[in-house]
Amino acid sequence: MPNKKSPLWGGHLFLWVLTLFFLWPFYWMVSGSLKNLKVALQIPPEWIPIHPSFHNYTSLITNSPVFTWFYNSMFISLIATVLVITVSSLSAYALAKIPFKGSKWLFSLMIAAMTIPHTVLFIPLFQLLNEIGLINTKWGVLLPVVGWPFGVFLLKQFMGTLPSELVEASKIDGCGEWQTFWRVILPLAKPGLGVLAIFTFVNTWNDYVWQVIVLSGEKTYTLPVGIKVAQKISELETNYGVAMAGAMFATLPVLVIFLYFQKYFTEGITLGALKG
Repeated sequence: MPNKKSPLWGGHLFLWVLTLFFLWPFYWMVSGSLKNLKVALQIPPEWIPIHPSFHNYTSLITNSPVFTWFYNSMFISLIATVLVITVSSLSAYALAKIPFKGSKWLFSLMIAAMTIPHTVLFIPLFQLLNEIGLINTKWGVLLPVVGWPFGVFLLKQFMGTLPSELVEASKIDGCGEWQTFWRVILPLAKPGLGVLAIFTFVNTWNDYVWQVIVLSGEKTYTLPVGIKVAQKISELETNYGVAMAGAMFATLPVLVIFLYFQKYFTEGITLGALKG
C-alpha cells in the first residue's frame, strides 16, 4: 500500500521553510530596532539582541514628529483607498453590466493606460498640481492615485463573472441602476473590493518617490519620508537602529489592513478558482 503521508509531510516542511524565509526580514527588522548603532553595524552580526533596548523608539518619538507623519500617512492612504474603491466600482459596474456604445474601446484605453510607467507622469502631474496649489499638501499626494486604471480593471473583471440575470431580475422588481449597483452587485463584489482595498492602501502607503516629490515641509511628511529624514545622523552616516524602529511603525498599519481584509482576499481567490 503506497505511503501517502510522506508527500504530505514533505509539503508541510517546504511551507514551513518558505514561511521562515519570508519572516526572516521582519525578524531582522524587529531585532535591529532593539540594538544600538554600534551593535547594529558589528561584524559578525548579533543575531539575537543580547542587551535589547527601546532607545531607538524613544529617540524617534522624542526627536521627530513621528505621530504627525503617521497621521499624514493614514489620512492619505485611507482617503485614497475609499476614493479608489468608489470610483473604480462605479466605473467597473458601468463597463461590466451596462451596455453602451464605445465601452470596449474605453476599456481597451484603460488597459493601455496600465502599461504607462508611473514615473513618466511625474513631471506633468507636478506641473498640474503646482498650478492648482496642491504641492506640499496631503491632497496633492492622494488625488493622482484616484484615477487608477488597475482598480477599474480588477473590479470590471470580477463584476463580469457575476450573473447578468441578477441585474435583469432586480430591474424587473423595480430597481433602478443605482439600487441594482448598491443592493445587488456591491454586496456580491466584496471579495474584489477587499483585494482592491489591500492593493490601494499598500500602494499609496509605500509610494515613497511621489511623496518625496510633492512634500517638502517636515509637518507635511508622510511616515516613510519622515523616517528617511529622522534616521540621518549626518550626510554620510545613518542610524540603522532608528531606521528599523521607524520601519516597524510603517509596517504595522499595512499588516493590520491586510489581516482585516484577508478573508475577502482569500474568498476572492477561492471564488475565482471555483468559477474558473
